Amino acid sequence: MKTDTRNSWLVAAASAAALLAATLYANRRGSYELAGRTVLITGGSRGLGLILARQAVAEGARVAICARDAQELERARQELAQGGAQVLALAHDLTNANEVRAMVAKVQQQFGSIDVLINNAGVIVAGPLDHMEIRDYEESLNVHFWAPLHAMQAVLPDMRRRGEGRIVNIASVGGKVAVPHLVPYSAGKFALVGLSEGFRAELLEHGIKVTTVCPGLLRTGSPRNAIVKGQHEQEYAAFSIADSLPAVSMNAERAGREIWNACRRGEAEVILSLPAKLLAAFHGLLPGTTANVLSWLNRALPGPAEFMGDERRFGYESQSALSQSWLTTLTQKAAEKNNELGE
Repeated sequence: MKTDTRNSWLVAAASAAALLAATLYANRRGSYELAGRTVLITGGSRGLGLILARQAVAEGARVAICARDAQELERARQELAQGGAQVLALAHDLTNANEVRAMVAKVQQQFGSIDVLINNAGVIVAGPLDHMEIRDYEESLNVHFWAPLHAMQAVLPDMRRRGEGRIVNIASVGGKVAVPHLVPYSAGKFALVGLSEGFRAELLEHGIKVTTVCPGLLRTGSPRNAIVKGQHEQEYAAFSIADSLPAVSMNAERAGREIWNACRRGEAEVILSLPAKLLAAFHGLLPGTTANVLSWLNRALPGPAEFMGDERRFGYESQSALSQSWLTTLTQKAAEKNNELGE
């Protein structure tokens, strides 16, 4: 009798532990399922956008990806649709409000209402302040601020009518802390963070949850398609090496999972990678000290070029022995995996 009672208690305890574990996992993952929903991802042809699209397709979502390069989009579409998933690839200029409205209309016509909008499209120009031109700032604001604004305005009427929706804006820790050699990028991401937070505050009452994502360095392979200025080879080497270091950068697939979990939970904000969290927290407490510390980092980065420093070159046009060495192995592998090799 005692043995039966003890066994019953053990079964009950095991059941309770399993239930607790399942509850904790569900809370971590969130209860908003992607299966059967329509997801629109801008900048979805490569890098983080493609990773997010893969994960959404794996969960049974209908996925529309948008970018400007039709060839990249087709490669991504073919990969995503291999298992029979419903995938729509659309080549549009996201900085043009009319094209964005046309894109959203096509997705709605093909798949129905858009349940989740991921504003992921981005552009990076890396280099010393001396070589940054008005064009670089305008491009950053067009891609990082105006494009997400156009996309949100296009999907919101339907989301409001239905009383639900998810919007995820991929900003950056550079939108919380201005990073040396990325001033136009930081300016655009700062604008996106403010836009995203403001939209969340006013849309929650309509059942629409806006999540601001602020990643640090992610190993997506994107440095190849970044634009570098100044001492091009040295600038690209510094960027690609930092992007490869496990202690500094974050695995992109893991980042994608955390982004989807934050979306499912409807979180206001998520900062990705421990270095990014520490930097943002330190800046929040001591903004002046942070700026002074970063000025020392700036001194360690490549200085202005004496010749052709204003010329914009892609990372893949600025290769050197250092940027193709074992130090960048992880970034090189990520570029191959995430459709970042197109030139």
